[in-house]
Amino acid sequence: MIYMPLTSIERKKIGIFPPPQLKNRSHPNHHKYNPSQSIPSSLTSPIKETLIREEQEEEKMAFRVSNNLVGILNFLTFILSIPILAGGIWLSHRANTDCEKFLDKPVIALGVFLLIVSLAGLIGACCGVSWLLWIYLFVMFLLIVLLFCFTIFAFVVTNKGAGEVASGRGYKEYRLGDYSNWLQKRVNNDKNWRKIKSCLQDGKVCKSLQEGNVTFSDFYKSNLSPIQSGCCKPPSACNFTYQSETMWNNPGNPVSSDSDCSVWNNDQTRLCYDCQSCKAGVLANLKKDWKKVAIVNIIFLIFLVIVYSVGCCAFRNNRTDYSYSGWKGRYP
Repeated sequence: MIYMPLTSIERKKIGIFPPPQLKNRSHPNHHKYNPSQSIPSSLTSPIKETLIREEQEEEKMAFRVSNNLVGILNFLTFILSIPILAGGIWLSHRANTDCEKFLDKPVIALGVFLLIVSLAGLIGACCGVSWLLWIYLFVMFLLIVLLFCFTIFAFVVTNKGAGEVASGRGYKEYRLGDYSNWLQKRVNNDKNWRKIKSCLQDGKVCKSLQEGNVTFSDFYKSNLSPIQSGCCKPPSACNFTYQSETMWNNPGNPVSSDSDCSVWNNDQTRLCYDCQSCKAGVLANLKKDWKKVAIVNIIFLIFLVIVYSVGCCAFRNNRTDYSYSGWKGRYP
C-alpha cells in the first residue's frame, strides 16, 4: 500500500503541528526526538505511519548536505593523494643526488597521510561509519593545531635578518649573524648543509651568471638574488680582482678578516658554497619563501576550520541516523 504525504492543511485539520525541536535545530534534546510523540494516539495506523515517515525524511534531508559535502571534499583529496604518492615512489627509485633523496620520503609520507585521512573521511561520511569519521575529525583537529603553530613559528623565526645595501652595488650583501639563532643552527649543521649545497649545485644557481659575459661595472649594477650574491661571488670586503662573474683573483694581501675570503675558490663546483655568506643568502631566500607560505597557511587554515565544522555536522548526522534506527522498527 502507498501512502500519500499529508498536506499542511490536512495536518492542521487533525491537529498535528511540527514539534519545537524541529524548528530549533540547536535544541539540546534534538537528537532524542521521537516523531511519534507529536502524533495523537487516536489517529489510524496508516496515517501515523505516513507522518512518522515524513518527519523522518525531513530530518534526514535537512542534515544530509553536510555528509555529501564532506564526501566530495575527501574524494577530491583522495584523487590528489595518488599522484603525490606516485611521485614520491618515483623519486625514491630515480633519485641520484642528495637533493633528490632528501625529497622522496617527505613526499611519500604526505601522499600516504592524505590517502588514509581522505578514505576515513569518505567512508565515515558516505557510509555512516561514525568511528571512522571520529578519527577523521581528530586528525583534522591535530592538523589545524599543528598548522596554526607552524604559521606562528614561521613568522617568529623569519622576523630577523635582511640584506645590507653595498655602496655602489645593485645587489645586497648577506651576513649569517643577522638571522635567528634557530635558523643559523640548521644551516651550520654539516649534514643539513651538505644536502642544501647539493641542491644548489644541482640547480646550477650560478650558471646564469657564468653566461652573462658582462663588464665589471655592469656586474656591480646587477640585481643578484640572495643566493647568487652569497654563493656565486666572494664578499665585497675581500676586494678580489674581477675576471668574470664567477672568476675572481685573490690579490694575495688579505685586507679583510672575513673568513669567507679564504674559502672562496674559482673551481665552478666550489665557488663560495661553503661560505657563511652563502648560508646567509639561503636563509634570506628561505625567509622570503616562508613569509609567502605563512600567508597561504592562514588561508588554508580558514579552509580547514570550515571543513572541520562541516565534518562535525556530518558526525552528528551519523549519530542522529543511529538514533532513528532505535525507534524506526517500532512503527512498521
